[in-house]
Amino acid sequence: MATGEVEDFSEPILGGEGASDYERYLRTDELLSLQKTPEEQAHRDELLFQTVHQASELWLKLAWNEAEEATRLLEAGDLAGAERLLRRSIQALQYVIDQLDMLERQSPWEYQTIRKVLGHGSGFDSPGFREIRRVTPQLGQAFTALLRERGLTVVELYVHGREHEDLYQLAELLIGWDEHISLWRMRHYLVVARVIGDQVVGTQGTPVELLGGLIKQRFYPELWQARNRLTELSNEEE
Repeated sequence: MATGEVEDFSEPILGGEGASDYERYLRTDELLSLQKTPEEQAHRDELLFQTVHQASELWLKLAWNEAEEATRLLEAGDLAGAERLLRRSIQALQYVIDQLDMLERQSPWEYQTIRKVLGHGSGFDSPGFREIRRVTPQLGQAFTALLRERGLTVVELYVHGREHEDLYQLAELLIGWDEHISLWRMRHYLVVARVIGDQVVGTQGTPVELLGGLIKQRFYPELWQARNRLTELSNEEE
């Protein structure tokens, strides 16, 4: 740009499709074309249904990426950096949980029209949640390795938490992560039960009641079991 020439901020400077740099950077043309058009919809609520699930996949992608990087940081000894990313991961899962409220704004009868065009589509096939299941055990293994390095059990960590504040905070984040996965499962089950019922078979041939059973699954049972032992220890002191 020549000296004295005023830059025209109304014109995009990034490459790609879109009328502005905002649209080009975020690829909004492509993003907003990923939902069915009104002419393609079996029911207008397909826009709601697709919006919730597509947005959820984006938040899940962020959640598992941050959890995976947190694992790498733990392995490198950067506990503070890992904790910062895990807080993001947990918040991203909370957004996924909150978005499920929108699905309850559907009529359970009108949703039956949408259900007929889902094929064998099921939440069990969510790429984001599949990645959550992949990275979560690795995160737990990195935490367990840190405990071993300090010669601690989970119970000892909680009893002497003030002496190991960094590990204590990490343990609380891990159980928070595990808790939010359970909350997502519980919320998903309740939405499904509210919309199509709890004694029917889902689109992939899976009974809805099976979703309810998954709520009790834990990725980090040792963190949950430690609470029982801490209560036992307190009772023994009395």
